Amino acid sequence: MKFSIVITTYNRLSLLRRAIDTALAQTLPCEVIVADDCSSDETEAYVSSLAKKLRESGDERLVYHRNSVNLGHSATMNAGVQLSQGEWVKPVDDDDYLAPNCLEEMYNAIALCPNAVICSCQAAQVDVNEVEISITKPAGPGKAFYIPQEDIHYGMLLELVPFGTPIQVAFRRDAFLKSGGWDTTLDVCDDIDSWIRIAQFGDAVFLNQCLAYRTIWTGGNNQKSALQRRLDINILMKEKIYALVSQEHQANLPSFQNIRTYLKLHWSLVALKQKKILTACEIAGTAVLNPFAWKLLTRNHLLSKNQSYSQQKNLKKQVLFSERLGNVIHENYQPNPAYSQELPMNFKFGGMAAFNQRKIFSAIKLVFNTVFSQVTQKLFGTVALLNPRKNSYYQKQMDINTLFLYLLVSEKRKSSIPNLQDLQAYLELRGAIFSFQQGKILMAIQMAFPSVFSLAAWKLLLKVVLLSQLHSTQIPIRKLVLIKS
Repeated sequence: MKFSIVITTYNRLSLLRRAIDTALAQTLPCEVIVADDCSSDETEAYVSSLAKKLRESGDERLVYHRNSVNLGHSATMNAGVQLSQGEWVKPVDDDDYLAPNCLEEMYNAIALCPNAVICSCQAAQVDVNEVEISITKPAGPGKAFYIPQEDIHYGMLLELVPFGTPIQVAFRRDAFLKSGGWDTTLDVCDDIDSWIRIAQFGDAVFLNQCLAYRTIWTGGNNQKSALQRRLDINILMKEKIYALVSQEHQANLPSFQNIRTYLKLHWSLVALKQKKILTACEIAGTAVLNPFAWKLLTRNHLLSKNQSYSQQKNLKKQVLFSERLGNVIHENYQPNPAYSQELPMNFKFGGMAAFNQRKIFSAIKLVFNTVFSQVTQKLFGTVALLNPRKNSYYQKQMDINTLFLYLLVSEKRKSSIPNLQDLQAYLELRGAIFSFQQGKILMAIQMAFPSVFSLAAWKLLLKVVLLSQLHSTQIPIRKLVLIKS
């Protein structure tokens, strides 16, 4: 399997140098084609001179192509791919650049998926000084995974399959040519349009590794189009995707009108972030009144956060010992003897869990300290965060389980979960709703106050409901692991 890197450029020699250097420095040797859209600066002289120097040393990897007239980004990419000799093509815009091992890591993953036609990795967004701004989120399980062709367009429609910009993507040359290449009539989203059509011919591979760098600056192509234009093209892309969704996902498709409304809501929020208030109002229109649009927007936000959180699998699962529990002890609460039977039992279960994980010393220490230490007595008070009047067995058990799980959360993750009081308020609120559904009105009222006034509890409840609906109503796309770690 041979790779070709195609670098498109136009009058940006200062940036082009970096792109060429990182392409030639790949740990997997490859052909490098510079496709020049008829630049008027010193691009031709520089690349031609560099190619000559390389040839004199026996390195013929660098190829230079120049359009006779300015044809635009898409046509220049098409010309570069036509010249390429590799089975796979890695597109690079002149203001972006690659990590040294980008092609090697892509090669290793693609080799495990013979039907793959497109591959994408994580990328870091950097400023003009190469200072990292952000990194695109992991897209699924493991170090590398693939999505079968039948699931790709459905996932793209609901934004569960983010291929990303050209610097993140590589594609099989024959699939690119079958798809017709990049659409020269598009001034934005020409790359996304190409991914949509290439994905008709095989599977998609994703790497949860940051292997590329995208420069965010005022001269970038993504900064040149008005938001309304980007919205219009985005809708056009969704129409193309909608028509390509496989038969097995047809029953789960929302109406395209709902998709269109969601896009309007999304781009209106983009306009708001850019402080373009009038543009945001013009784009949004009645989209703000559409429940589906808000549901999809919220769901994508939650999935995005959860995707990033779920990838932190290398963090060690810690069993918190008694000496570490001081961070969550609330000295202002008095011990509640009513919990003296249940609490040690729950911590014994925790010890059994540690024992099953072959953490023998941890298990013994946890159980011993739970039963005999003074910290245990303080924990009784922590469990009694609820108003003492709420003394039903259900409520006590709920409190105990909440505290037990809270204490087992790794310290590294504590900042990403609700604090103990908010979590308890949420459980009280949920318990009140459960009691009401069972017709236990007085118990529901007793449990609801004062948690019914907790904004944090309602937010957490809404999040749980949305995620529950998502997983119960949507057939998930398949993300199959190629490389675990």
